[in-house]
Amino acid sequence: QVSGPTPSDASHVLGRLENWDKSAAEKAILLLCRKRTGSGDVVSEDAGNMAQMIIDQLTHQTSLALLESAFAEESHDYGIPSAQLASHVLMQKGLSDHRGLVRLSTGLNIPLLGLGASAPSYYPAVGDRLGCETILPEHAGVANAIGAVVGQVTIRRSGTVTAPLEGLFRVHFESGPKDFVEESSALQALQEQLEVEARTAADEAGAQDVRIRVEKDVKKAEIEAQDVFIEARLTVEASGRPRIAS
Repeated sequence: QVSGPTPSDASHVLGRLENWDKSAAEKAILLLCRKRTGSGDVVSEDAGNMAQMIIDQLTHQTSLALLESAFAEESHDYGIPSAQLASHVLMQKGLSDHRGLVRLSTGLNIPLLGLGASAPSYYPAVGDRLGCETILPEHAGVANAIGAVVGQVTIRRSGTVTAPLEGLFRVHFESGPKDFVEESSALQALQEQLEVEARTAADEAGAQDVRIRVEKDVKKAEIEAQDVFIEARLTVEASGRPRIAS
């Protein structure tokens, strides 16, 4: 098996989480410490320092993502892509409240709402970095689970029908191509197969009351005043609400 340390492991090392095996987390972080930099030195001599580096990077990347989203919603057009604005040196210096010959102060001008089981561990530092209020609702830990329940399970499957010869319609199944002499028969066979695959996958993903939607993109060309079949692409979408466990 292949595995690697996560921010949750780093939080265990720092004493911010006690949900799982702290000893295993420390071993994972220590292995990461032994990696070498370009100069040949180990990344860190101490698991605690390595864990803090991970959390600091998480805070930085989360802040960038939030700033990018905020810039994308700004009414003012700065003429620069949101990702570049979020990571711009002036923006980053402003977050650190730079004071030199020039004074720079930047941040997020709305409160930050933290959701998810890990929100109390990570979002206070993100809020401090962005200079904004951090709100952690009482039941933030189950908010994502509620979102999953009220959301949709959606599975899509696609396939094509081609015409290698006039009067021959080839359906490209996963098991291999199959030829038909009628366009309608080929399209129907592909649709039925895709519906079975999509419905089965949606059911395995936990959907109930699955609904099927079919999109057809049929390409034809007019040759000598006749429509000639070129290719057709079918997409079947199976969607439904997640089943509620009893």
